[in-house]
Amino acid sequence: MDYRRLGASGLKVPALSFGAGTFGGSGPLFGAWGNSDATEARRLVDICLEAGVNLFDTADVYSNGASEEVLGAAIKGRRDAVLISTKTSLPMGDGPNDAGSSRSRLTKAVEDALKRLGTDYIDLLQLHAFDAATPIEEVLSTLDSLVRAGKLRYVGVSNFSGWQVMKSLGLADKHGYPRYVAHQVYYSLVGRDYEWELMPLGLDQGVGALVWSPLGWGRLTGKIRRGEPLPEKSRLHDTASFGPPVDDEHLYRVVDALDTVAQETGKTVPQIAINWLLQRPTVASVIVGARNEQQLRQNLGAVGWSLTSDQMKKLDAASEVTAPYPYFPYRRQEGFARLSPPAV
Repeated sequence: MDYRRLGASGLKVPALSFGAGTFGGSGPLFGAWGNSDATEARRLVDICLEAGVNLFDTADVYSNGASEEVLGAAIKGRRDAVLISTKTSLPMGDGPNDAGSSRSRLTKAVEDALKRLGTDYIDLLQLHAFDAATPIEEVLSTLDSLVRAGKLRYVGVSNFSGWQVMKSLGLADKHGYPRYVAHQVYYSLVGRDYEWELMPLGLDQGVGALVWSPLGWGRLTGKIRRGEPLPEKSRLHDTASFGPPVDDEHLYRVVDALDTVAQETGKTVPQIAINWLLQRPTVASVIVGARNEQQLRQNLGAVGWSLTSDQMKKLDAASEVTAPYPYFPYRRQEGFARLSPPAV
């Protein structure tokens, strides 16, 4: 397993990490992902650790805390061998302080997560969404207190916009608060919006990407192809509305290119899609999920080899879309292009 620095921090994380959203799954979204109990989860953790995957990602909102509870049971007795990443800020109830990133909410959320995980510290806490109603200084000062208390070791965010990350980093520098070192983002061959603003920001500011849904919300499994119906057992039947949208023709164009590269490499479509991500700038770790041992072992096959530059170009070309304003002039117009850094 390859290990990479997480942003500008000194923490090294594996190129692949495990997403525990399938642990204890319930409800229309998380139940469709999977519902591993503690026994099955422990077996999946065993396989991960054997392969060098020691970072496990979860969130309080995953099945209303059940994912954290099952993960805690699965790693019991080997806490020092793993890194725990969890997230908070999304609603955990209907009360006025059951969502967001206020001092009250963050303090309680961390205490609750520690209990569910059965640990006294969290390696990486990420804010699951930007809370526009709470002053950023309040958020950062609370995180600073939790780090100083030894309950958190590193902090990051998830699903923030560029200005939200940059303003937070600026205020952290101004007041001496901990900087965000990670941004958990959606990034895939059928969803490259991360590249327009957040990737350059990450390069400039030392914020590493932890990639969620690297297979485009289950679309890049190799089972969805042009002219064929959606597989009967695909979770997209129940969960497509929860995830990022993808134009059908764009998806088929990417899958066609993946099929071509699969024939050249002898690798599976998911392995190629993940390997492509591992060669992109700022990517510290790609989060893979699995409902069973077979899926996990297939995903682990995405490391230990690399796509060639020609294969990367094929996939780049098939997945490219027109950049949104104000970025497209820097790609298409000569005067703007002279002021732009080399394309990442």
